[in-house]
Amino acid sequence: MDIGPPNWLKACFVPTKSDAFVVGFRKWLNEYAGSEVNWPTKLSSSLPPTPPREQLLDRYWSHVVNCSSCRVAIKGLNALEIVLQVVSVAAIGILAATKQSLMSVSARTAMVSMAVLCFAASRWLSHFIYKNFHFHDYSHALR
Repeated sequence: MDIGPPNWLKACFVPTKSDAFVVGFRKWLNEYAGSEVNWPTKLSSSLPPTPPREQLLDRYWSHVVNCSSCRVAIKGLNALEIVLQVVSVAAIGILAATKQSLMSVSARTAMVSMAVLCFAASRWLSHFIYKNFHFHDYSHALR
């Protein structure tokens, strides 16, 4: 008995109704494609180049854009980042605009400290947003 693509039904047993589509497809393949798919003429042997890691592991376009919760979260975090930067610049601007005699040394120190902390928080938040909503490189060795 010759068992091959034309006689595939003799090689396997398909007893259930759920196999009807498989049987129908194989009959169609036998009738119209000569029992085989003509792979060699349709495929090239070379693969396309691998995209960069940032494109492969991109979270923004693959998830955040389509997820309403993530869109709201990133919008709020971006707004908070801008607010922190504005507060930082405004504090330095107020400090520069006021006369030294109107503010005590401790008040000036507090304003500078607040400006530096707001700026540092905005930079950390920028990194947090990028890492969690855009791209985070994954290393299996670190897990």
